[in-house]
Amino acid sequence: MTEQDQINDQSIYAVVDKVIQDLLPFDQHSRLRVYRTVGTFFGFEDSYPKIARNVDSRVPANVPREPQFSSSDETPKEFLLQKRPNTNVERVACLAYYLTHYRDTPHFKTIDINMLNTEAAQIKLSNPSQAIRDADRAGYLVDATKKGMKQLSAPGEKYVETLPDRDAAKKVRPQTSKRSRRKTSTNRAEGDHG
Repeated sequence: MTEQDQINDQSIYAVVDKVIQDLLPFDQHSRLRVYRTVGTFFGFEDSYPKIARNVDSRVPANVPREPQFSSSDETPKEFLLQKRPNTNVERVACLAYYLTHYRDTPHFKTIDINMLNTEAAQIKLSNPSQAIRDADRAGYLVDATKKGMKQLSAPGEKYVETLPDRDAAKKVRPQTSKRSRRKTSTNRAEGDHG
């Protein structure tokens, strides 16, 4: 072994040790999400381990789970290619759907959506927080019971399920509340007089 090989091995060991130490505080599900995100970045999607459905330590194994989706091995990239979202709001709704149904993560934060977006090899959301707010205003997301977390709304779920059929999606598109529309109309009226 050459001196350069020894230096390379030491550098690799140092990086591996740091990664392990950084991931130790996380649960197994979160570690796997980080692993998949990094793997997607470097093009290692084919080497992903398969997840047992009870790996998620946040949900006890004895709690009944929803049935598996027919293509449970579908990657986020494949899912988004199939759904073909046209806007950031639609993409956020699709990512929220994927987290809910394929990752057993019905409540999520902006960082969860952003990490899944990266894992799906999508164009970076320029302002992920704004994209989440826009999806919330459009009715695709709602507040979760935990403060600061969101969840996919029932109409948002139906909308994503109909994609990429745009005609069917229009029929189930979430309706914004009258209150938010009235507020917008009032704001416009105030702007016209000022």
